[in-house]
Amino acid sequence: ARNDPVTEFFQHSLSNLLSPMILFFALGWIAVLAKARMELPEGMVLAMSYYLMAAIGLKGGIELAHEGWTVTVVLACLAGVLLGILLPIIAFAILRWGGGFSALDAAAIAAHYGSVSAVTFLTAATFLTREGYSYEGYTIAMMALMESPAIAVGLLLARLSDRRATQAEDGPPLREIVREALLNGSVILLVGGLVIGALTGEKAGETVGPFFFTLFQGVLCLFLLNMGIEAARRFADFREVGAFLTGFGLTMPLIGAACGLLSGRLLGFSEGGLLLVAILGASASYIAVPAAMRLALPQANPAYSMTLALGITFPFNVIVGIPLYFWIARLIH
Repeated sequence: ARNDPVTEFFQHSLSNLLSPMILFFALGWIAVLAKARMELPEGMVLAMSYYLMAAIGLKGGIELAHEGWTVTVVLACLAGVLLGILLPIIAFAILRWGGGFSALDAAAIAAHYGSVSAVTFLTAATFLTREGYSYEGYTIAMMALMESPAIAVGLLLARLSDRRATQAEDGPPLREIVREALLNGSVILLVGGLVIGALTGEKAGETVGPFFFTLFQGVLCLFLLNMGIEAARRFADFREVGAFLTGFGLTMPLIGAACGLLSGRLLGFSEGGLLLVAILGASASYIAVPAAMRLALPQANPAYSMTLALGITFPFNVIVGIPLYFWIARLIH
């Protein structure tokens, strides 16, 4: 029998806080506060990020091979694209007219919040596995499809709102920006892994599963250790972003999660699927989008978006958001 909703919320919150992934994240944060000399080699961090992207793409492809390209899968992919378009528009409106930020800064930040954090998604998926809940594998396809639209919309908003963003001398040609949006490493590995998993099905799990799936949670723990270090360093700069942006970094995830939950409910997702699509709406990119925005909008201040995405929104989603969104998913399912 189920406990009452409030009890379940606190049980899941405690379970999430005491999971190895979150504790490794906290360890990285504590190391920075204690001024410990801890630094993971840059090459190791890059290799781990590639491993995680390939593993989650492969797993999603295997699940997609089971499901097939049904109407629900196609509609879910379309919903992911629509979220990638809608969320940066909402974020831009809040920042531009609510916070009075320049069009370039508002557009750059909005692109981050229209895209997704694959590591937050992975942490939520691991939470579901640990709690014994399944989820729709094609949510990974949704994640892969949400990366590029947000970059395109952010750039379009900037160019429509500020003539400086349309001047050729202020940035690279459009083809370079499109290339960065579509062909960055995370997108290639997610989509590539998805296609490989969909083509090979169970054979992929039998041949490479011991490497990509058995070791997955251990690699994620080390990656979150590094994320804890980076988040703590960014959090120290929160005074630069000001009170309004700090509030934005905490409320925009709730807006995005609400949009994701509504989409998932309309598509008939399970409780686990609802959590993951909420995470797709709530998280903010700090890997793919920053590189694209540095190319597309060099005049925008990168300290704003990176401090928000990595120092405020990421810890909020990982520590508070996952159990909160899952609690809501259980209520509305």
